[in-house]
Amino acid sequence: MATPQPERLNTPGRQRTWLPKVKFSEDAFGAFAEGFARFMGTARFLIWMSAFVAGWILINTFAPHLLNDAFPFMLLTLILSIQASYAAPLILLAQNRQEARDRVTAENDRRVAAQSRADMDFLAREIASLRMRINEMPTRDFIRGELRDLLEELNRDEEEGDPAAR
Repeated sequence: MATPQPERLNTPGRQRTWLPKVKFSEDAFGAFAEGFARFMGTARFLIWMSAFVAGWILINTFAPHLLNDAFPFMLLTLILSIQASYAAPLILLAQNRQEARDRVTAENDRRVAAQSRADMDFLAREIASLRMRINEMPTRDFIRGELRDLLEELNRDEEEGDPAAR
C-alpha cells in the first residue's frame, strides 16, 4: 500500500482548503450581474447616484455632525470606489454572457444561412430542369399545326379514295 505523498507547494492545481466552498448557481449569479449592469446603464441609476452624491455633499457641508465626512469627502470617495470595484467585474461578467449568447446566435445564423443556401441551390437546379423540360414540350401552336397537317392529309386521302383512310 502506497503512502500518500504530502502536497508540495510548487505543485500546480493543488486544492486550497483555507477558503470555504460556496455553492451557487452560476446562471443565477450571471442573471444578477446582467440585471445589475442593465440597471447601471439607465438614466434612473445616474439620477439616483447624482442625488446620493449631492445629498452626501449637502449633508456634510451644512450638517457635518451627521455623517462626519468633511470637505475632501474621503468616505464618499471610498464608497464610490467600492461601488466601482464591484460594478466593473459585474459588468464584465454580463458582457461575457452576452458575448457567449451572441456566439451561439451567430453559429445558429451561419447554420440557417448554409441550409438556406443549400435549399436555394436545390430550387435553382429544379427550376433549370423544369425550364429545360418546358423547352422540349410541344407548344399549343405546334400541336395545332400538326393536327391541321393530319386533317389535311386525311381530307386528301378521302378525296383520292384511298381505302386505307377509311
